[in-house]
Amino acid sequence: MHYDVFNGDADGIIALLQLRFAEPIESVLVTGVKRDISLLKRVDVNKATSVTALDISMEKNHSALVTLLEKEIDVFYADHHRPGDIPASPYLQPMIDTDPNTCTSLIINKYLDDQYVFWAIAAAYGDNMINSAEQLADKYNLSSEQRAKLNELGIYINYNGYGQKLEDLHYAPDELYQLLTQFKDPFDLIAQQGSVFEKLQAAYTQDISQAKSAKVLHDCSTCKAILLPDEAWARRVSGVYGNDLANQNPDKAHIVFTTNGDDTYTISLRAPLNNKQGAGDVCSKFATGGGRAAAAGVNQLPEAEIDAFIEAVNHYYKTSS
Repeated sequence: MHYDVFNGDADGIIALLQLRFAEPIESVLVTGVKRDISLLKRVDVNKATSVTALDISMEKNHSALVTLLEKEIDVFYADHHRPGDIPASPYLQPMIDTDPNTCTSLIINKYLDDQYVFWAIAAAYGDNMINSAEQLADKYNLSSEQRAKLNELGIYINYNGYGQKLEDLHYAPDELYQLLTQFKDPFDLIAQQGSVFEKLQAAYTQDISQAKSAKVLHDCSTCKAILLPDEAWARRVSGVYGNDLANQNPDKAHIVFTTNGDDTYTISLRAPLNNKQGAGDVCSKFATGGGRAAAAGVNQLPEAEIDAFIEAVNHYYKTSS
C-alpha cells in the first residue's frame, strides 16, 4: 500500500499533482490544514509498502521517518524546509533544497523536466516566489494574462489551506487535490465556468477585503505587524495577506497575528522580499514555531510573548540588512 503524504497548501497539492500526472499510482492520501505538518506519524507502518512525502518539514517528521526506514519502507521525500538531520538509509530518496527561491513544486518540476510546468508556475506564485515563477513563465513565453491567471490560481489554492481545522477551509485539501486531478493543464481549469477556481476566487475576494481593515500592532522601517480576529475568514486569509503585504513593501518584514481564542496567537512571518532569510530561524526560537528562510510561523504564541516576538523580528532584520 502506497501513501502520499503532502502539505495542504498550494505547494504540497501541486507537487503531488505533477508527480501523479507523470507517475500514476493508487495511494492513500494523508494531508491536513497548512500548519498540520507532522503527517508521517499518520502512516500505518504495518500496511505501508512505500511512502511519498511532499512539502512537510523533515525536521518535524524525523521520528516517524526513522520508524518507516527501520521498517524498510521506501520513502521518496521532497521538501524545501529546514530538514534537520537527514537519515542515512538505502530506503530514503531525499530531494531537499532549502534555497529561499525554490519550493517543493519547483523541485518536482525539475525532477520531471518541466512536464507539467504550468502547474509548477502556479505553485511558485502561490508560495510567493514571484521571481522564480516569472523566470519559468519567461522560458515558456507566457503572456501577461496567462501569468496573471496562474498567479491567481496559485494564490487561491494556497489561501484554501489556511485554518486551524478543516472546517475553516472551503475544501479539505485531499478533496481539492482530487478535484484538480481532472486538469493536467491548469488553463483548462481556469477556463471552466463554475469551477473550483471561480468558487475560490469569489471567497478569496470577500475575505481579503475584510483583512484590509486589520488593526496595526507595530509599524517601523524594519517590520510591520497586524492583528486579525478569531474568525474563520481571518484564519483563511492570514498567510496570503502576509504575502500581499510583503509584495507591497519588499524592504520590510511582515507579521500577521491571528487570535486563537485562548490567549494565544497564530503567527505568519514573512521575511523582507529583498532579504529572504531568517524567518524560520526567528520562529524556531519560540515554542510551536518553525518554517523556512523566507516564510515561517508559530502555531500558538502566548499573548505575553507578542512584544518579544516583534522585538526578535526587528532585531534580526536590523542586524541582517
